[in-house]
Amino acid sequence: MSGHSKWHSIKHKKGAIDAKRGRAFTKLIKEITIAARIGGGDPEGNPRLRKAISDAKEVNMPADNIKRAVMKGTGELEGGQLEELQYEGYGPSGVAMIVTVVTDNRNRTVSEIRHVFSKNGGNMGEAGSVSWMFHKKGYIAIEKSKGDEETLMNLAIDAGADDFSSEESTYEIYTPPEAFDKVLSAVKAKGLEPQTAEVSMIPQNYVKVEGKAAQQVVKLMEALDEHDDVQHVYANFDIEESELAEAVS
Repeated sequence: MSGHSKWHSIKHKKGAIDAKRGRAFTKLIKEITIAARIGGGDPEGNPRLRKAISDAKEVNMPADNIKRAVMKGTGELEGGQLEELQYEGYGPSGVAMIVTVVTDNRNRTVSEIRHVFSKNGGNMGEAGSVSWMFHKKGYIAIEKSKGDEETLMNLAIDAGADDFSSEESTYEIYTPPEAFDKVLSAVKAKGLEPQTAEVSMIPQNYVKVEGKAAQQVVKLMEALDEHDDVQHVYANFDIEESELAEAVS
């Protein structure tokens, strides 16, 4: 099971807790706003916005909150002065990390993200220092108990997926970014609800991390995730699932 899917599996289990803390609302409102700004306020013609709205509904965000976030993005309401930025760096044991943020104050955010890295055994790098290690791909993970491998693989490939793998407890589907929406729709049309579905930065190679270093990597990942401006953290660590679960607070 790849480090990517292990982390998503653990985060999926924590999702309800994060929603209760209100953290999910803050991040999703920013995602809806920036998606509407970049691609327009009609979710039918804006896959990123459609996905953000779907995620917001999953955590029971009120419809009025969603509408206001869209209107801020399109400029119909004040308060949408946000920008999307990407930072790169290294964690303990040389783990490569990409951090995407949405902020209204880039100077404050970069200072705070740099502090999180240095406080947790990592360091920020220059633009391009680690991004070459990742590919942008659609990623869909489905619990094995929900479907048959051969049927799901054929369905995914026919819909436009370019890779399929059977891991410890999940099937993983990878797609070109432009095919993600079509493959996801095909999967859902079969009544299969993914554990994770997103356009993500997928590592080309993974770094095996164990023991104290693994705990440090998880601590850094969590600290970055908990920052209000951070939307996504991508990393190329590979930590045993049992050790990862133990390290996550």
